[in-house]
Amino acid sequence: MESTVVIGDESTADHALKLARQGRILVWRGDYRNAVQLLAAMRRRVGKVRRGSSPADTFRRYRAAAARRARLLGQVQVDVGPGYALELPHAPDVAEACTLAFGPSTGRMPLTDIMGALGAHRWRVRGVHVPALGARIHPHYGVFAPTRHEYVDLVGSMPWPGPSKVFDVGTGTGVLAALLAQRGADDVVAVDIEPRAVECARANVDRLGLAASIRVGQRDLFPAGTADLIVCNPPWLPSAVSSPLDTAVYDPGSRMLRGFLRGVAGHLTADGEAWLIVSDLAERLGLRAPTRTLITGAGLVVRDRMDVRPRHRTRKDDPLAEYRAAEVTSLWRITR
Repeated sequence: MESTVVIGDESTADHALKLARQGRILVWRGDYRNAVQLLAAMRRRVGKVRRGSSPADTFRRYRAAAARRARLLGQVQVDVGPGYALELPHAPDVAEACTLAFGPSTGRMPLTDIMGALGAHRWRVRGVHVPALGARIHPHYGVFAPTRHEYVDLVGSMPWPGPSKVFDVGTGTGVLAALLAQRGADDVVAVDIEPRAVECARANVDRLGLAASIRVGQRDLFPAGTADLIVCNPPWLPSAVSSPLDTAVYDPGSRMLRGFLRGVAGHLTADGEAWLIVSDLAERLGLRAPTRTLITGAGLVVRDRMDVRPRHRTRKDDPLAEYRAAEVTSLWRITR
């Protein structure tokens, strides 16, 4: 059974890490700002990744290090009173952010969870400006924020086929559904398997005044029926997930990608087409077969493809930096 140790302002990052590696729960009783600094110092000391024998091995080491870092940092915890009251000097008001993220307060919890909820709440309040949309999207906790714009730009740039009905599979924040409605689709069905995403997408659709054109629902992959255009931006990397946000970035065994390709033909109208937006990073890392191979292997036809190079910066200490720098994001235009 894990034991509990009270730590505070005099505690060092090295000592805290030693205790965490012993499986101790570290209950912080000092200044909130010092706790944040302690976590930052601990983070710098853990999770460094050595290059593996192959790109895929390096990726596996990277994911294992991230999980190990999250577990160790998560052992620094704070006591939370009713309504998420933090009885720590200089603690911020976390009630609204944590209630929206986690529901009612439950007592002691990792400080990293509270900090994550605060960061997500700032995104939710301020929103993310999406140039192709000409508006702001407000992501919720656990829903991937559209801070990388290239995949949205691709959907905004592809020649418009004039569909009567559109499906947006895995809608997330609803950003692509909103863009499709702006481009002229007056019947968009946007679905996601995650309840957080469904709630988020509905809120964004309402905020943008697009509820008359977009219906949002919870489904695993496809809505019922057929559509003239089906759009899907699945998670790009096949890997296990360990948090709500991971589900927007990682797709274990490429389940969603493969499920989309297997099922899309049965949901297209006779002259319909699908737009699959996906990065080639997984291919460069040797984690899955090339996208074209997966498409043709599912009995589908590639009609066209539009590529864009991502504009995000890579960190020098990122063991995958060279692969991220070469990454290409593509919109594959697919038919039966």
